[in-house]
Amino acid sequence: MHIKWKKIIITALDVVLAIYLIMAVTSWNKPDERKQLCTKVNINISDSNNAGFLTATEIKQILEKVHLYPLNKKITDINPRNIEEALKVGPFINTAQCYKTKDGHVNIYITQRMPIIRIKSSNGADYYLDDNGGILPNSKYTSDLIIATGNIDNNFARLYIAPLAKAISAEPLWLNQIEQINVLPDRGIELVPRVGNHIIFMGYLPKNNGPWKRKHDINIFVRKKLSRLEKFYRYGLSQAGWNKYSYIDIEFDNQIICKKRDEKAEKEEEDALLKKAQSEQVEDVQRTEEEERDKARKEVKRQEDASAGLTE
Repeated sequence: MHIKWKKIIITALDVVLAIYLIMAVTSWNKPDERKQLCTKVNINISDSNNAGFLTATEIKQILEKVHLYPLNKKITDINPRNIEEALKVGPFINTAQCYKTKDGHVNIYITQRMPIIRIKSSNGADYYLDDNGGILPNSKYTSDLIIATGNIDNNFARLYIAPLAKAISAEPLWLNQIEQINVLPDRGIELVPRVGNHIIFMGYLPKNNGPWKRKHDINIFVRKKLSRLEKFYRYGLSQAGWNKYSYIDIEFDNQIICKKRDEKAEKEEEDALLKKAQSEQVEDVQRTEEEERDKARKEVKRQEDASAGLTE
């Protein structure tokens, strides 16, 4: 059999030439990573529009502080793992992911620990709890979160107040209505609403050593209590008036105990506050008049001094 060597050689050369051209074009189009700089940093933060602590500016400042902010640095000098580890040290950051792109960009994705309640206990502690019961340090953060006050230590806050706040926040009605949780010395739970001049006594949270069972029991406890309270709001207070009662006790399943407001005492308190306000107003007026008289005396003396100078 006659082998067509010439045809084989030409075909082989064509293949080699095609491979060379492909590699050449790819090489020409591919930027030299040794010279390529990072031209853009994209920082994405989960839940940044909700009740989170973090902003893209703060992430940038964290990286600048440790000299890891990648903008205008060589792509080859940027280590995504180092950036991730530096960010994970932050108390408000849950996870951090970083990667480089072929066009010279660096993308950073952050998930943050979400605060659900602020603790301001009677022992002076002031911090936040996230949705897993983790403690977040106090910061410049301000938001319309529920505040828990009273007899609260760290363990009670993490194990009981966190699931209590989470259960309350799960319902939009109560998230908007309840502004404060107060823990009494015997660990009884009071709620302070935004609407209505009264205090709600829930009773005592169920205790359980198992974390899952404890959270489950507290969630059931809260749902049952607040369901009864909602019905009382709808069919009771809406008819009697939101300020008729000063204390509403929903501890027991078969009854709601209400304490009427002491209208006489309240009237005396309002009169005392009004009298104090009027007294302060009079003092302000007197102070202002004295300041104006003093100002007038100084002006007269200035004019007299000026006239004496012209006479001389």
